Amino acid sequence: MNGENNLDTDQIRQLVWRLAFPSMLAQFVSVFYSIVDRIYIGNIPEIGETALAGVGVCGPIVTMVSAVASWVGVGGAPLLSIRLGQKNMEGARKILANCFLLLTVLSAGITLVMLLIKDRLLVSFGASPAIFPYADEYLTWILLGTVFSLLTTGMNQFIICQGFSKVGMKAVLLGAVLNIILDPIFIFVFDLGVAGAAIATVLSQVASCIFVLRFLFGRRPMVSITFGGYEGRIMRQVLAIGLTPFIIVALDNVMIIALNAQIQRYGGEMRGDVLLTCNTILQSFMLVITMPLGGITSSTQTVLGYNFGARRPERIRKAEKHILILCLAFTGIMFLVSRFFSRYFVMLFTRNPEYISLTVKAIGVYTLMIIPLGLQYTIVDGATGMGLSRIAISLSLFRKVVYFFCIFVIPAVADIGYIFYSEPISDLISPIVSAATFILLISKVIERGAEKTA
Repeated sequence: MNGENNLDTDQIRQLVWRLAFPSMLAQFVSVFYSIVDRIYIGNIPEIGETALAGVGVCGPIVTMVSAVASWVGVGGAPLLSIRLGQKNMEGARKILANCFLLLTVLSAGITLVMLLIKDRLLVSFGASPAIFPYADEYLTWILLGTVFSLLTTGMNQFIICQGFSKVGMKAVLLGAVLNIILDPIFIFVFDLGVAGAAIATVLSQVASCIFVLRFLFGRRPMVSITFGGYEGRIMRQVLAIGLTPFIIVALDNVMIIALNAQIQRYGGEMRGDVLLTCNTILQSFMLVITMPLGGITSSTQTVLGYNFGARRPERIRKAEKHILILCLAFTGIMFLVSRFFSRYFVMLFTRNPEYISLTVKAIGVYTLMIIPLGLQYTIVDGATGMGLSRIAISLSLFRKVVYFFCIFVIPAVADIGYIFYSEPISDLISPIVSAATFILLISKVIERGAEKTA
């Protein structure tokens, strides 16, 4: 296989590390892409904390829309990897062509629908009268860039799965760096406030989209975007496999939406808005953990999918071991960061002592069990990469059920501040169940030499 990495012959440990590190670093930068708006908005004089709460309500809605990119991109990329492992180039080209059409149509449709219902969504998801104007202004502009955002994120998966992890990293870096530069210009120099942050983000997404599409329409990749060969069967297969990461991302954000709603319900308008601001900063900190962690496991899916298609179970087992080591090492480091450096992170958003104290405590609680989360990501994303979507989605849904149970039960029987314990409870129970499933079920599929392909 041509490209930066040879999935046929390269040593597994080196292959996993070469794929994982560029993606992990790109996701670190992408985190700033995601939260730099919040940092600048939180520092707007007089309205910073209130505007930040409004953007926090928008956050899970925006990410739910972005989950469509995972639905198509992460759904199609493992299939393309499997076809490459089978040396089926025609099948690989059809998958990419169908995914490009599918993602383009879905992006346009979602933009229209979301613009029509955004006001009702914001109110339903916890936007009080004080923060609604900021939330509405920010979300409107962000939605106008949906097509560029989804095409960038979704199609970038087809760059990475062909072994061009550094090119995929550059696509993310381009948008992130541009957003960091443009944000203060539009927010403070042009005095556009919240709208300026959103406009800067959309322009950055346009630049990344052009970069990604230019590469995939070029001659460098083994499989480039072509037109024709569209089949409903292929699209259904992509959506079936991609349903797992889509539901994972969507439900992650439904959990944040439900958390915001519970905070507003039990905290009241005054305390609720304060806790919403704290939760916005908290969820930004969690992105520093989950996005690079997902970068490790999603970028290495191509190794698992390729060797699953090539029927090489020994290489799959070696890859899983090294992926797990990387994930546990990363979550271990981030656990220490959450204990000793979270205050400095919070101070990027606000200098208000009350907000700083509350948010640091919330981060300490929320991250109690992030080390086992590395095991959860390894198993669930690994199963997705091999096309074992039913297993992956079942494990992911179990974690969400535990979390939802906690966020509805805890505030009903205790102070609303204890609601942040929902995360460590689900992060402890779920990896135990996932590990048992891997030992009893997934390992047997691998041992059979990947007899069934997606």
